[in-house]
Amino acid sequence: MPASNLLNHLSRRQLIQLGLLSGAGLAGSALGINLLAQSRNRQNVIVPPFDIPQTKDAANPAAVLRDFDYGTVTQENGRTVREFRVEARTSALQLNQSTSFVTWNLNGRVPGPTFRATQGDRIRVIFYNKAGHSHSLHFHGVHSAEMDGVKPVKHNAVQIYEFDAEPFGVHLYHCHIEPISRHVGKGLYGMFIVDPPTPRPPADEIVLIMAGYDVNDDRKNELFAFNGLPDYYMKHPIPIQQDQLIRLYVLNLIEFDPVATFHLHANMFRVYRTGRTLEPSEETDVITMGTAERHILEFSFHHTGKFMFHPHQDYIAESGCMGAFEVIANSKA
Repeated sequence: MPASNLLNHLSRRQLIQLGLLSGAGLAGSALGINLLAQSRNRQNVIVPPFDIPQTKDAANPAAVLRDFDYGTVTQENGRTVREFRVEARTSALQLNQSTSFVTWNLNGRVPGPTFRATQGDRIRVIFYNKAGHSHSLHFHGVHSAEMDGVKPVKHNAVQIYEFDAEPFGVHLYHCHIEPISRHVGKGLYGMFIVDPPTPRPPADEIVLIMAGYDVNDDRKNELFAFNGLPDYYMKHPIPIQQDQLIRLYVLNLIEFDPVATFHLHANMFRVYRTGRTLEPSEETDVITMGTAERHILEFSFHHTGKFMFHPHQDYIAESGCMGAFEVIANSKA
């Protein structure tokens, strides 16, 4: 049934059962499938534990880092359907000791869930807006005009987006209600990964999304962050294993600043632009990214210790968009 017709057939009771009117079940229903899929993708991959207490705030970089939402999976007419349930909310985020910021977010987190599918899957996103303003979800990729997510979804309304997952690559989604820079800047964005039909080699897969915060509404960013909180990964370096293949899914969603780079210390990475290739296009240690540009970057560290990563626009890095990897030594046989 097309999404536009399906919505008309959902009663309030059915929406409650789906978890859309209570907030319950937004993530838990897919937990078992997510864990199974992640386990399958990490065979022979060593992922050191990241033993950092998870925050109850709207941003939780420890959770975002390696969390992929594969949806609730069903089979319809012989094909795989992945259903995602998303709720827009309004909540405060403590950016640092002196700065609190009111976010518009998805499922209570900034950035929103990292949706993941395989090329050819059918995607069904049930979006319920509880954030107090009109919002929408616009997905990058290929879909019909009616699924483009440019029409406002009013407060307390529900919209269903349905389309095929194509093409494979690293995509994104975000609110498309004007002023778009404000809606994105307040947290309504996330990553959407479409895997190729033939899986990429096993790797420790990590999501890093760069974003800015305009805390005084002057259309300039005063703070910046990876995965929601300024300086989080400097205070809590990301543990990775020595000689382990790392696959970074990197997205630049910094509004107001036209460009940002990503630089990795003491190493080089292979670049798969927009995730649209199975072979790298280049090898470098710094790449330039405009707003909404994204890539897959692959590397491994032979040396142990702590190694920084950051944009090479120093004012962006020094204002919170900076982190470090901590390379853990392999155990001796």
